[in-house]
Amino acid sequence: MAHIPITPQAEAEPAVVRDIQHYMRPGLLQLPSLPPLSLYVHLPWCLKKCPYCDFNSHEFRAGGNGGEVPEQRYIDALMADLEAALPLIWGRTVHSIFIGGGTPSLFSPAAIDRLIGDIRARLRLEPDCEITLEANPGTFEKDRFRAFRAAGVTRLSVGVQSFNDQHLKALGRVHDRAQALAAVEEAAASFDTFNLDIMYALPGQTQPELEQDLLTALALKPPHISIYHLTIEPNTYFAKFPPSIPEDDQAYAMLDRITEMTGQAGMARYEISAYAQPGHQCFHNTNYWQFGDYLGIGAGAHSKLSFAHRVVRQVRFRDPSRYMDNALAGHAVAQDDEVRRADLPFEYMLNALRLREGFALQDFMARTGLPLTAIAKGLEAAERKGLIERDMARVRPTERGFDFLSDLQELFLAD
Repeated sequence: MAHIPITPQAEAEPAVVRDIQHYMRPGLLQLPSLPPLSLYVHLPWCLKKCPYCDFNSHEFRAGGNGGEVPEQRYIDALMADLEAALPLIWGRTVHSIFIGGGTPSLFSPAAIDRLIGDIRARLRLEPDCEITLEANPGTFEKDRFRAFRAAGVTRLSVGVQSFNDQHLKALGRVHDRAQALAAVEEAAASFDTFNLDIMYALPGQTQPELEQDLLTALALKPPHISIYHLTIEPNTYFAKFPPSIPEDDQAYAMLDRITEMTGQAGMARYEISAYAQPGHQCFHNTNYWQFGDYLGIGAGAHSKLSFAHRVVRQVRFRDPSRYMDNALAGHAVAQDDEVRRADLPFEYMLNALRLREGFALQDFMARTGLPLTAIAKGLEAAERKGLIERDMARVRPTERGFDFLSDLQELFLAD
Protein backbone atom coordinates (compact mmCIF):
# COMPACT_ATOMS: atom_id res chain seq x y z
CA MET A 1 0.00 0.00 0.00
CA ALA A 2 2.97 2.26 0.50
CA HIS A 3 3.36 3.17 -3.12
CA ILE A 4 2.16 5.73 -5.66
CA PRO A 5 -1.61 5.33 -6.24
CA ILE A 6 -2.72 3.88 -9.54
CA THR A 7 -5.60 6.12 -10.51
CA PRO A 8 -8.46 5.35 -12.91
CA GLN A 9 -8.08 6.32 -16.54
CA ALA A 10 -10.09 6.08 -19.73
CA GLU A 11 -9.27 3.07 -21.87
CA ALA A 12 -10.27 4.55 -25.21
CA GLU A 13 -6.98 6.27 -26.04
CA PRO A 14 -4.56 4.66 -28.51
CA ALA A 15 -1.07 3.66 -27.46
CA VAL A 16 1.51 6.44 -27.30
CA VAL A 17 4.75 5.71 -29.17
CA ARG A 18 7.51 8.35 -29.13
CA ASP A 19 11.22 8.14 -29.73
CA ILE A 20 13.93 9.56 -27.49
CA GLN A 21 14.39 12.65 -29.66
CA HIS A 22 10.90 13.81 -28.67
CA TYR A 23 11.96 14.00 -25.01
CA MET A 24 15.40 15.50 -25.68
CA ARG A 25 14.21 18.45 -27.80
CA PRO A 26 14.70 22.02 -26.44
CA GLY A 27 12.20 23.23 -23.85
CA LEU A 28 11.45 25.79 -21.14
CA LEU A 29 13.15 24.04 -18.20
CA GLN A 30 16.84 23.79 -17.40
CA LEU A 31 17.49 20.77 -15.15
CA PRO A 32 21.16 20.83 -14.04
CA SER A 33 21.16 17.09 -13.26
CA LEU A 34 18.82 14.11 -13.14
CA PRO A 35 17.45 12.82 -9.80
CA PRO A 36 17.78 9.25 -8.48
CA LEU A 37 15.79 6.69 -10.47
CA SER A 38 13.51 3.97 -9.05
CA LEU A 39 11.54 1.20 -10.75
CA TYR A 40 7.91 0.40 -9.86
CA VAL A 41 6.48 -2.95 -11.02
CA HIS A 42 2.70 -3.44 -10.79
CA LEU A 43 1.26 -6.96 -10.36
CA PRO A 44 -2.48 -6.31 -10.53
CA TRP A 45 -4.19 -9.43 -9.14
CA CYS A 46 -5.49 -10.06 -5.62
CA LEU A 47 -7.58 -12.78 -3.98
CA LYS A 48 -10.42 -10.36 -3.23
CA LYS A 49 -11.04 -6.67 -3.93
CA CYS A 50 -11.16 -4.81 -0.61
CA PRO A 51 -14.13 -2.44 -0.25
CA TYR A 52 -11.87 0.59 0.44
CA CYS A 53 -9.34 -0.05 -2.34
CA ASP A 54 -9.10 2.28 -5.35
CA PHE A 55 -5.83 0.84 -6.71
CA ASN A 56 -5.77 -0.92 -10.05
CA SER A 57 -6.35 -4.40 -8.62
CA HIS A 58 -8.35 -7.25 -10.12
CA GLU A 59 -9.93 -10.10 -8.21
CA PHE A 60 -8.60 -13.57 -8.94
CA ARG A 61 -10.00 -16.87 -7.72
CA ALA A 62 -8.16 -20.11 -8.31
CA GLY A 63 -10.32 -22.51 -10.25
CA GLY A 64 -12.63 -19.70 -11.37
CA ASN A 65 -13.23 -18.52 -14.91
CA GLY A 66 -9.86 -16.83 -14.99
CA GLY A 67 -7.89 -20.05 -14.38
CA GLU A 68 -4.39 -19.42 -13.07
CA VAL A 69 -2.71 -16.03 -12.75
CA PRO A 70 -0.87 -15.70 -16.10
CA GLU A 71 2.54 -15.32 -14.44
CA GLN A 72 4.79 -16.06 -17.39
CA ARG A 73 2.85 -14.07 -20.00
CA TYR A 74 2.59 -11.12 -17.64
CA ILE A 75 6.34 -11.16 -16.94
CA ASP A 76 6.95 -11.41 -20.71
CA ALA A 77 4.81 -8.27 -21.07
CA LEU A 78 6.66 -6.49 -18.27
CA MET A 79 10.00 -7.19 -19.94
CA ALA A 80 8.72 -5.99 -23.33
CA ASP A 81 7.46 -2.85 -21.57
CA LEU A 82 10.82 -2.34 -19.85
CA GLU A 83 12.81 -2.87 -23.04
CA ALA A 84 10.68 -0.31 -24.91
CA ALA A 85 11.36 2.21 -22.11
CA LEU A 86 15.12 1.63 -21.90
CA PRO A 87 16.08 4.50 -24.29
CA LEU A 88 14.37 6.96 -21.88
CA ILE A 89 16.62 5.93 -18.96
CA TRP A 90 19.73 4.81 -20.83
CA GLY A 91 22.89 4.90 -18.70
CA ARG A 92 21.02 5.65 -15.45
CA THR A 93 21.38 3.50 -12.32
CA VAL A 94 18.30 2.18 -10.49
CA HIS A 95 18.43 2.75 -6.72
CA SER A 96 15.28 0.88 -5.67
CA ILE A 97 12.59 -1.45 -6.99
CA PHE A 98 9.08 -1.71 -5.55
CA ILE A 99 6.88 -4.64 -6.61
CA GLY A 100 3.35 -3.56 -5.71
CA GLY A 101 -0.21 -4.53 -6.44
CA GLY A 102 -2.74 -6.04 -6.15
CA THR A 103 -1.10 -8.73 -4.11
CA PRO A 104 2.33 -9.52 -5.59
CA SER A 105 2.76 -12.43 -3.15
CA LEU A 106 0.12 -14.26 -5.22
CA PHE A 107 2.95 -14.78 -7.72
CA SER A 108 5.09 -17.83 -7.00
CA PRO A 109 8.62 -17.36 -5.63
CA ALA A 110 9.86 -18.88 -8.92
CA ALA A 111 8.03 -16.16 -10.89
CA ILE A 112 9.42 -13.41 -8.63
CA ASP A 113 12.89 -14.94 -9.05
CA ARG A 114 12.49 -14.77 -12.82
CA LEU A 115 11.14 -11.21 -12.66
CA ILE A 116 14.06 -9.89 -10.60
CA GLY A 117 16.60 -11.82 -12.71
CA ASP A 118 15.11 -10.41 -15.92
CA ILE A 119 15.22 -6.87 -14.50
CA ARG A 120 18.86 -7.30 -13.45
CA ALA A 121 19.71 -8.43 -16.98
CA ARG A 122 18.33 -5.18 -18.44
CA LEU A 123 19.10 -2.47 -15.87
CA ARG A 124 22.13 -1.33 -13.94
CA LEU A 125 21.20 -1.64 -10.26
CA GLU A 126 22.99 -0.08 -7.30
CA PRO A 127 24.90 -2.79 -5.38
CA ASP A 128 22.66 -2.16 -2.34
CA CYS A 129 19.48 -1.67 -4.41
CA GLU A 130 16.41 -1.89 -2.15
CA ILE A 131 13.93 -4.42 -3.61
CA THR A 132 10.55 -4.33 -1.85
CA LEU A 133 7.70 -6.80 -2.36
CA GLU A 134 4.18 -6.22 -1.07
CA ALA A 135 2.72 -9.30 0.60
CA ASN A 136 -0.57 -10.08 2.31
CA PRO A 137 -1.09 -12.56 5.16
CA GLY A 138 -3.94 -14.13 3.15
CA THR A 139 -1.38 -15.46 0.63
CA PHE A 140 1.09 -16.51 3.33
CA GLU A 141 2.36 -20.05 3.72
CA LYS A 142 5.37 -21.26 5.69
CA ASP A 143 8.73 -20.64 3.99
CA ARG A 144 7.12 -18.62 1.15
CA PHE A 145 8.62 -15.38 2.45
CA ARG A 146 12.01 -17.05 2.80
CA ALA A 147 11.75 -18.10 -0.84
CA PHE A 148 11.04 -14.49 -1.85
CA ARG A 149 14.20 -13.47 0.02
CA ALA A 150 16.17 -16.13 -1.88
CA ALA A 151 14.74 -14.71 -5.13
CA GLY A 152 16.39 -11.36 -4.39
CA VAL A 153 13.73 -9.41 -2.47
CA THR A 154 15.47 -7.41 0.29
CA ARG A 155 12.44 -5.83 1.99
CA LEU A 156 8.90 -7.11 2.57
CA SER A 157 5.86 -4.88 3.10
CA VAL A 158 3.14 -6.86 4.88
CA GLY A 159 -0.45 -5.60 4.47
CA VAL A 160 -1.73 -6.39 7.97
CA GLN A 161 -4.10 -3.36 8.32
CA SER A 162 -5.31 -4.58 11.75
CA PHE A 163 -4.87 -7.39 14.26
CA ASN A 164 -8.54 -7.23 15.28
CA ASP A 165 -10.68 -9.94 13.63
CA GLN A 166 -13.82 -7.79 13.72
CA HIS A 167 -12.07 -4.89 11.96
CA LEU A 168 -10.38 -7.18 9.44
CA LYS A 169 -13.80 -8.53 8.52
CA ALA A 170 -15.21 -4.98 8.18
CA LEU A 171 -12.30 -4.14 5.84
CA GLY A 172 -13.00 -7.19 3.70
CA ARG A 173 -9.56 -8.69 4.34
CA VAL A 174 -9.06 -12.38 3.55
CA HIS A 175 -6.81 -13.01 6.59
CA ASP A 176 -7.47 -13.12 10.32
CA ARG A 177 -5.43 -12.11 13.38
CA ALA A 178 -3.67 -15.46 13.69
CA GLN A 179 -2.58 -15.41 10.04
CA ALA A 180 -1.37 -11.82 10.41
CA LEU A 181 0.76 -12.70 13.43
CA ALA A 182 2.22 -15.76 11.70
CA ALA A 183 3.03 -13.77 8.57
CA VAL A 184 4.79 -10.99 10.49
CA GLU A 185 6.82 -13.50 12.50
CA GLU A 186 7.89 -15.20 9.25
CA ALA A 187 8.79 -11.82 7.72
CA ALA A 188 10.90 -10.96 10.77
CA ALA A 189 12.70 -14.30 10.54
CA SER A 190 13.35 -13.97 6.79
CA PHE A 191 14.21 -10.28 6.31
CA ASP A 192 16.59 -7.80 7.93
CA THR A 193 14.10 -5.03 7.26
CA PHE A 194 10.35 -5.13 6.67
CA ASN A 195 7.29 -2.90 6.86
CA LEU A 196 3.85 -3.32 8.39
CA ASP A 197 0.88 -1.53 6.82
CA ILE A 198 -1.64 -0.54 9.50
CA MET A 199 -4.88 1.44 9.10
CA TYR A 200 -6.75 3.50 11.69
CA ALA A 201 -10.11 5.26 11.97
CA LEU A 202 -11.72 1.97 10.94
CA PRO A 203 -15.48 1.29 10.99
CA GLY A 204 -16.51 1.18 14.66
CA GLN A 205 -12.93 1.44 15.94
CA THR A 206 -12.40 2.92 19.41
CA GLN A 207 -9.25 4.52 20.80
CA PRO A 208 -8.51 1.50 23.08
CA GLU A 209 -8.88 -0.84 20.07
CA LEU A 210 -6.43 1.28 18.07
CA GLU A 211 -3.98 1.21 20.99
CA GLN A 212 -4.26 -2.57 21.16
CA ASP A 213 -3.48 -2.81 17.42
CA LEU A 214 -0.40 -0.63 17.93
CA LEU A 215 0.74 -2.55 21.02
CA THR A 216 0.48 -5.80 19.05
CA ALA A 217 2.35 -4.33 16.09
CA LEU A 218 5.13 -2.78 18.18
CA ALA A 219 5.61 -5.99 20.19
CA LEU A 220 6.65 -7.62 16.90
CA LYS A 221 9.48 -5.04 16.62
CA PRO A 222 8.98 -3.99 12.98
CA PRO A 223 11.75 -1.73 11.66
CA HIS A 224 9.14 0.31 9.72
CA ILE A 225 5.39 0.93 9.99
CA SER A 226 3.21 2.73 7.43
CA ILE A 227 0.03 3.94 9.11
CA TYR A 228 -2.89 5.21 7.02
CA HIS A 229 -6.18 6.87 7.88
CA LEU A 230 -9.00 4.91 6.25
CA THR A 231 -10.41 7.23 3.60
CA ILE A 232 -13.52 6.65 1.53
CA GLU A 233 -12.34 6.85 -2.08
CA PRO A 234 -14.60 7.37 -5.12
CA ASN A 235 -15.45 4.29 -7.22
CA THR A 236 -15.08 1.88 -4.29
CA TYR A 237 -17.64 -0.30 -2.50
CA PHE A 238 -17.33 1.93 0.59
CA ALA A 239 -18.18 4.97 -1.57
CA LYS A 240 -21.49 3.34 -2.53
CA PHE A 241 -22.17 1.92 0.94
CA PRO A 242 -20.28 4.17 3.40
CA PRO A 243 -19.48 2.59 6.78
CA SER A 244 -19.65 4.54 10.02
CA ILE A 245 -16.10 5.68 10.75
CA PRO A 246 -14.72 7.81 13.62
CA GLU A 247 -15.27 11.57 13.46
CA ASP A 248 -12.33 13.81 12.54
CA ASP A 249 -11.64 14.77 16.18
CA GLN A 250 -11.44 11.10 17.15
CA ALA A 251 -9.17 10.37 14.18
CA TYR A 252 -6.82 13.24 15.13
CA ALA A 253 -6.65 11.88 18.69
CA MET A 254 -5.83 8.44 17.29
CA LEU A 255 -3.02 9.88 15.16
CA ASP A 256 -1.57 11.73 18.17
CA ARG A 257 -1.59 8.46 20.13
CA ILE A 258 0.06 6.61 17.20
CA THR A 259 2.88 9.16 17.07
CA GLU A 260 3.29 9.00 20.85
CA MET A 261 3.39 5.18 21.00
CA THR A 262 5.73 4.76 18.03
CA GLY A 263 8.03 7.43 19.48
CA GLN A 264 8.18 5.56 22.79
CA ALA A 265 9.21 2.46 20.80
CA GLY A 266 12.12 4.34 19.21
CA MET A 267 10.46 4.94 15.85
CA ALA A 268 10.68 8.37 14.22
CA ARG A 269 7.87 9.82 12.11
CA TYR A 270 9.95 10.80 9.10
CA GLU A 271 6.98 11.20 6.73
CA ILE A 272 3.30 11.97 7.23
CA SER A 273 2.34 8.26 7.29
CA ALA A 274 5.70 6.53 7.88
CA TYR A 275 7.50 5.61 11.09
CA ALA A 276 10.90 3.92 11.17
CA GLN A 277 13.70 2.75 13.42
CA PRO A 278 17.03 4.49 12.64
CA GLY A 279 18.44 3.31 9.31
CA HIS A 280 15.20 1.66 8.15
CA GLN A 281 13.48 4.46 6.19
CA CYS A 282 12.09 3.21 2.88
CA PHE A 283 14.37 4.56 0.13
CA HIS A 284 11.84 3.90 -2.63
CA ASN A 285 9.02 5.92 -1.09
CA THR A 286 11.45 8.63 0.06
CA ASN A 287 12.53 9.00 -3.57
CA TYR A 288 8.89 9.66 -4.54
CA TRP A 289 8.55 12.30 -1.81
CA GLN A 290 11.82 13.98 -2.82
CA PHE A 291 10.51 14.27 -6.40
CA GLY A 292 12.90 11.66 -7.69
CA ASP A 293 12.25 9.80 -10.92
CA TYR A 294 10.48 6.46 -11.26
CA LEU A 295 9.75 4.25 -14.21
CA GLY A 296 6.48 2.36 -13.71
CA ILE A 297 5.86 -0.85 -15.64
CA GLY A 298 2.78 -3.06 -15.43
CA ALA A 299 -0.96 -2.57 -15.83
CA GLY A 300 -1.96 1.01 -14.96
CA ALA A 301 1.50 1.90 -13.63
CA HIS A 302 2.58 5.56 -13.52
CA SER A 303 6.02 6.97 -14.40
CA LYS A 304 7.65 10.34 -13.69
CA LEU A 305 10.81 10.91 -15.73
CA SER A 306 13.09 13.93 -16.00
CA PHE A 307 15.04 15.10 -19.05
CA ALA A 308 17.28 18.12 -19.58
CA HIS A 309 14.38 20.44 -20.51
CA ARG A 310 11.21 18.76 -19.27
CA VAL A 311 9.50 16.48 -16.73
CA VAL A 312 7.17 13.84 -18.19
CA ARG A 313 4.44 11.65 -16.69
CA GLN A 314 3.29 8.40 -18.31
CA VAL A 315 0.53 5.89 -17.59
CA ARG A 316 0.40 2.30 -18.87
CA PHE A 317 -2.81 0.62 -20.09
CA ARG A 318 -4.95 -0.21 -17.08
CA ASP A 319 -6.75 -3.44 -17.94
CA PRO A 320 -4.34 -6.39 -17.44
CA SER A 321 -5.33 -8.21 -20.65
CA ARG A 322 -5.15 -5.07 -22.73
CA TYR A 323 -1.87 -4.13 -21.08
CA MET A 324 -0.32 -7.51 -21.93
CA ASP A 325 -1.48 -7.33 -25.55
CA ASN A 326 -0.14 -3.80 -26.01
CA ALA A 327 3.10 -4.30 -24.12
CA LEU A 328 3.95 -7.44 -26.09
CA ALA A 329 3.27 -5.45 -29.27
CA GLY A 330 5.78 -2.81 -28.12
CA HIS A 331 3.47 0.00 -27.00
CA ALA A 332 2.39 -0.25 -23.35
CA VAL A 333 2.06 3.51 -22.78
CA ALA A 334 -1.50 4.84 -22.89
CA GLN A 335 -0.81 8.41 -21.73
CA ASP A 336 2.31 10.55 -22.03
CA ASP A 337 2.17 14.16 -20.86
CA GLU A 338 4.71 16.85 -20.18
CA VAL A 339 4.20 18.45 -16.75
CA ARG A 340 3.35 22.11 -17.32
CA ARG A 341 5.92 24.55 -15.97
CA ALA A 342 3.16 26.27 -13.96
CA ASP A 343 2.19 22.97 -12.29
CA LEU A 344 5.69 21.95 -11.20
CA PRO A 345 5.75 23.88 -7.89
CA PHE A 346 2.54 22.16 -6.70
CA GLU A 347 3.70 18.75 -7.95
CA TYR A 348 6.96 19.17 -6.06
CA MET A 349 5.30 20.39 -2.84
CA LEU A 350 2.65 17.68 -2.96
CA ASN A 351 5.51 15.26 -2.30
CA ALA A 352 8.28 17.13 -0.46
CA LEU A 353 6.08 18.63 2.26
CA ARG A 354 5.08 15.12 3.38
CA LEU A 355 8.59 14.74 4.82
CA ARG A 356 9.34 15.76 8.42
CA GLU A 357 12.65 17.28 7.26
CA GLY A 358 11.00 19.07 4.34
CA PHE A 359 13.29 19.90 1.46
CA ALA A 360 16.46 21.78 0.56
CA LEU A 361 15.89 24.88 -1.58
CA GLN A 362 18.73 23.70 -3.81
CA ASP A 363 16.85 20.43 -4.42
CA PHE A 364 13.72 22.30 -5.52
CA MET A 365 15.73 24.08 -8.22
CA ALA A 366 17.56 20.91 -9.26
CA ARG A 367 14.43 18.72 -9.50
CA THR A 368 12.13 21.22 -11.21
CA GLY A 369 14.54 23.37 -13.22
CA LEU A 370 12.75 26.44 -11.80
CA PRO A 371 14.10 29.46 -9.86
CA LEU A 372 13.12 29.99 -6.20
CA THR A 373 10.95 32.92 -7.29
CA ALA A 374 8.46 30.28 -8.53
CA ILE A 375 7.62 29.36 -4.90
CA ALA A 376 8.41 32.63 -3.10
CA LYS A 377 4.76 33.73 -2.84
CA GLY A 378 3.61 30.34 -1.52
CA LEU A 379 6.43 30.16 1.03
CA GLU A 380 5.61 33.61 2.36
CA ALA A 381 1.91 32.70 2.78
CA ALA A 382 2.80 29.37 4.43
CA GLU A 383 5.17 31.07 6.88
CA ARG A 384 2.53 33.71 7.77
CA LYS A 385 0.05 30.94 8.56
CA GLY A 386 2.59 29.09 10.72
CA LEU A 387 2.61 26.06 8.40
CA ILE A 388 6.36 26.04 7.66
CA GLU A 389 9.65 27.09 9.17
CA ARG A 390 12.61 27.94 6.96
CA ASP A 391 16.16 29.21 6.82
CA MET A 392 18.49 30.01 3.92
CA ALA A 393 18.87 26.33 3.03
CA ARG A 394 15.73 24.34 4.01
CA VAL A 395 11.96 24.48 4.34
CA ARG A 396 10.23 22.23 6.91
CA PRO A 397 6.55 21.78 7.75
CA THR A 398 5.69 22.74 11.33
CA GLU A 399 3.50 20.53 13.53
CA ARG A 400 0.58 22.68 12.39
CA GLY A 401 1.72 22.23 8.77
CA PHE A 402 1.72 18.46 9.23
CA ASP A 403 -1.77 18.57 10.75
CA PHE A 404 -3.10 20.74 7.90
CA LEU A 405 -0.96 19.34 5.10
CA SER A 406 -3.59 19.75 2.36
CA ASP A 407 -3.98 23.44 3.20
CA LEU A 408 -0.21 23.85 3.05
CA GLN A 409 0.15 22.06 -0.29
CA GLU A 410 -2.70 24.06 -1.87
CA LEU A 411 -0.75 27.30 -1.39
CA PHE A 412 1.44 26.20 -4.29
CA LEU A 413 -1.33 25.50 -6.80
CA ALA A 414 -0.95 27.31 -10.12
CA ASP A 415 -3.07 30.48 -10.35
